[in-house]
Amino acid sequence: MKIAILLSTAAILFSSPLPASKPISWPTADLKWVEIPGTGGIKYANVRGNLTGKGPYEAFVVFPAGKDNPFHTHSQSLPTVVLKGTFYAVIDGKRVEYPAGSFYDLPAKLPHYSGCNKGEDCLLFQYQADHFDLVPLEQKK
Repeated sequence: MKIAILLSTAAILFSSPLPASKPISWPTADLKWVEIPGTGGIKYANVRGNLTGKGPYEAFVVFPAGKDNPFHTHSQSLPTVVLKGTFYAVIDGKRVEYPAGSFYDLPAKLPHYSGCNKGEDCLLFQYQADHFDLVPLEQKK
């Protein structure tokens, strides 16, 4: 499956927190990728709003293969479609893997680990009603 088709499909799947007043079009070649400093290579491309700004956003996110997030939570739910690779979440000690084509929505304030399996970068499509946040928690022992 071509990435362009996957990107278009993901954008259609979500009920946007940003109502469209005019057509929105983001061909793959027009996406502007920004690396998030200090994350080990995580990048995003906004399609509406701004992942790191204020207010609602919709964005594609790339996690490098093998990239793990520390134990953390988010202040709001995080709906996500996995378009490429296999993303995972560990909740209450149980690991769930989300291969390409999967959808998940982590509730706000749910403590978890997450990341991208080794072998292939993960491409995600995410949106939230306000900017993205990752709130580190003390790791379980």
